Amino acid sequence: MTTHDPAWLERMYNNRARVPESGEHLARWTRDSAQVRASTPGALDLRYGDAPSETLDIFPGAKADAPVFFFIHGGWWRSLDKSDHSFVAPPFVQHGACVVLPNYALCPGTGTAPVTIPAIALQMVRALAWTWRHVAAHGGDPSRITVAGHSAGGHLAAMLLACDWQAVASDLPVGLVRNALSISGLHDLREIRHVPFLADSLRLTAHDARRASPALWPAPKRGTLYSVAGADESEAFHAQNAAIRRAWGAKTVPVCELLPGLNHFSIVEALADPAHALHRHAVALLDA
Repeated sequence: MTTHDPAWLERMYNNRARVPESGEHLARWTRDSAQVRASTPGALDLRYGDAPSETLDIFPGAKADAPVFFFIHGGWWRSLDKSDHSFVAPPFVQHGACVVLPNYALCPGTGTAPVTIPAIALQMVRALAWTWRHVAAHGGDPSRITVAGHSAGGHLAAMLLACDWQAVASDLPVGLVRNALSISGLHDLREIRHVPFLADSLRLTAHDARRASPALWPAPKRGTLYSVAGADESEAFHAQNAAIRRAWGAKTVPVCELLPGLNHFSIVEALADPAHALHRHAVALLDA
């Protein structure tokens, strides 16, 4: 799937340039998310680690033992924040889920504290381990965790489904993640390291690109992944979507779809729309 033509890569992966109204989407996310945080009960900026970025927000469900929806934001591992994505929570809370929104450090970090994509993946491992240990205090059922993410977050969601949790800590269950949803996810990073507008911030080495590409890993032994992208996204994102189904097979990835009429930004809004098929996919994973 890899190509090194800079102009083609820029066209394929620069979503803000591809979608002229991208700024309007991002402004709407920020505005709607601020309203959610002001009006929806939740526990904000809980610490899952010692680093400044290692915080998460929890919006509990109405009842105890709620399924847990752990949503990881996108932004090319280098931008955006959990606080920009609070708007995702209310429809899932209304469905009865406990919603967890984690933050992570952003690439490239600083000269004294560089941030890499594998390091971010390990942060999400720590965030999810913390969630498993503590979410019951917020009404969540740690035995029913679905991980979802958009773009870079979709990449991280797939990695978490495939994580060897017993290697992380002996108290963690083998099947800590029941299901995962990758929305416009990046599953093979070998091509990403050659994208011009990302090179300086990601500083992605060939070694890190290989070891952090879930499409190059064996299929997880348990759990289900749904992988979706917008039909209006680039052919490269369509290829990224197909790559994880090809690598892990239809048994592990029974849903691999291109959703009509959606671009790289409107697809996140579709997730938060109870009338949309993407929201129904997420609910189906939560209820499985």
